[in-house]
Amino acid sequence: MSNGRAPDRSRRSERSRQAILEATRALISEVGYRKVSIEAIATRAGVGKQTIYRWWPSKGAVIFDAFLALSDAGGEGGLALPDTGDLEADLKLVMRATVAEFADPAFEKPIRALNAEIVNDPDLAAQYREQLARPVDDAKRARLRSAQRAGQLAADADLDLVLEVLYAPLFQRWLHRTGPLNAEYADSLVDITLKAFRP
Repeated sequence: MSNGRAPDRSRRSERSRQAILEATRALISEVGYRKVSIEAIATRAGVGKQTIYRWWPSKGAVIFDAFLALSDAGGEGGLALPDTGDLEADLKLVMRATVAEFADPAFEKPIRALNAEIVNDPDLAAQYREQLARPVDDAKRARLRSAQRAGQLAADADLDLVLEVLYAPLFQRWLHRTGPLNAEYADSLVDITLKAFRP
């Protein structure tokens, strides 16, 4: 005998959404970005293509959300970098974690795919800046401002330039696969950056 309850569509929708994101990440890891299609994602997730297009306008948008769900920046509660009062130790902790993330195939393949999409999709590039890059950069700048107040970073330092000096070499090495991504490399980036911008 039925209990009279209607099916919970929101739970079913969320299950489908998660299945789509997981299928997207799995396919990118298995076959690479170029071979991933909306049809393949739908088949792997066990949903119709129309279900995907109801939530996302393009393959790039699905990949973006799959990556966002994988990263901590997609979570609730905002972002904050560690602030123990020791800028060098805090930056080395963050940079070691960043390097490890970029070296992890489960993370690395989706972000490579996302970068490939961003190059040719201005709307996706804007979405990336607003939803991922800007909140992360705001958290980084907040930590650097704290270091300026504590006298650990030059008071007149251009914080955007500090971040570029810290992160651009890492991105360049990762993008072109020109060298190892390890803790020693992470520490060296912090040392060089602090040498340039300490008071």
